[in-house]
Amino acid sequence: MLRAILTACVIALAAPLGAAPMDASAFEAYTNGRTLYFSEGGAAYGAERYLPNRKVEWSFLDGRCKTGEWYPDNGAICFVYEDRPDPQCWHFEKTARGLKATFLGSDQSTELYEAQQTDEPMYCMGPDVGA
Repeated sequence: MLRAILTACVIALAAPLGAAPMDASAFEAYTNGRTLYFSEGGAAYGAERYLPNRKVEWSFLDGRCKTGEWYPDNGAICFVYEDRPDPQCWHFEKTARGLKATFLGSDQSTELYEAQQTDEPMYCMGPDVGA
């Protein structure tokens, strides 16, 4: 009986509890200098270029890019952009297939997955020019 209890305890302790979110230093080491393309539900969602000093460029793959920056906040990675100063916070987990990002706002059902990674910048059109 004691042997069965001990075996059950060892199995329970060995079971993975789920991946912990990446901290700021791990996130920065993984992303700095790269462009990551993300998907949601198997469909293209957007791309982000991670620049030095925690600067970023984001695009929904429409050629329009938004500049911003990221910072750590209470275990999350938060982003602010030139056109959206309210923080967008995420938990990032490193998986066997790349990053998984879970949004921490009111709709926590948003999960993005790394679809591609490159060292090349993404396509950004110039600023809108009016007549």
